[in-house]
Amino acid sequence: MRYAGVQTNFSLKLQIMKRFNLTTALLALISFGLLISSCKKDTVETSDTSFSSDNAFAESVFTNVSSIADEAYELSSGSLKSGGFGNIYLGDCATLTLDTTSYPYELIIDFGEVNCLGNDGRYRRGKIIVTFTGRYRSPGTVITYGFDDYYVNDNKVDGTKVVTNMGPNDAGNLYYRIEVTAVIHKANEGGTVSWNSTRQREWVEGSDTYEMRDDVYLITGIASGIRPNGSTWEAEIVNALRVELNCRWIVKGTINIQPEGRPLRILDYGDGECDNIATVLINGVTYTIYLH
Repeated sequence: MRYAGVQTNFSLKLQIMKRFNLTTALLALISFGLLISSCKKDTVETSDTSFSSDNAFAESVFTNVSSIADEAYELSSGSLKSGGFGNIYLGDCATLTLDTTSYPYELIIDFGEVNCLGNDGRYRRGKIIVTFTGRYRSPGTVITYGFDDYYVNDNKVDGTKVVTNMGPNDAGNLYYRIEVTAVIHKANEGGTVSWNSTRQREWVEGSDTYEMRDDVYLITGIASGIRPNGSTWEAEIVNALRVELNCRWIVKGTINIQPEGRPLRILDYGDGECDNIATVLINGVTYTIYLH
């Protein structure tokens, strides 16, 4: 009986040890799985450049709207075809209609119902509709940009852009207040991106001529956005964006982009070269993105 009791106690201890080891192993596996999941999440959050890409695309679309309208106004005389190869943005498939019979004046830039290739390499269709209360150079002039079934590279653009001439600043340069409220419907059923911005645009070069190609602006301000999955971000220009109208890209400047609950992104447009390359700095790691 003594030996039977010892054997029984030994078996019981063995069973307890097996259960303990199994439980420990399961807890270790769960912890390891959570660690791997956490690492993957951290990697995604630190390497995700989509916030920066969406902000850069919206920035580009609405910066170009003004440049296109400026070029269209210069080309317009009643109703005509745009000039084609001498233009920076407009190809020969856009029709321009300018009505100056009464205020506010109206300029319609009609790219047609099928994609129209511009001289800047982007495809557009639909209309940009511009109304303005006076000349671009006149303090107090308000210019409003709207859209009618307007697409850029198959991304549909809705919303408004309002530009107000604030007159000369302390440096003697004309500057403009810019308010944008927009929704971009991404191509290939990619969902919608909402983008609101408040900007100041300073005309720093080219205001003493009537040639668009030498015009240069510096843009400062803030923006906010909502991505297709509902995640949000805030953006602030920390080094003024340099816009040269003879280049289809923003050539210089940096923006701090802060997604909700994620690390800060620093979007850098480069050192002044006219190209479609920008970088995004996240947690000390630099990623390259290509502007559209």
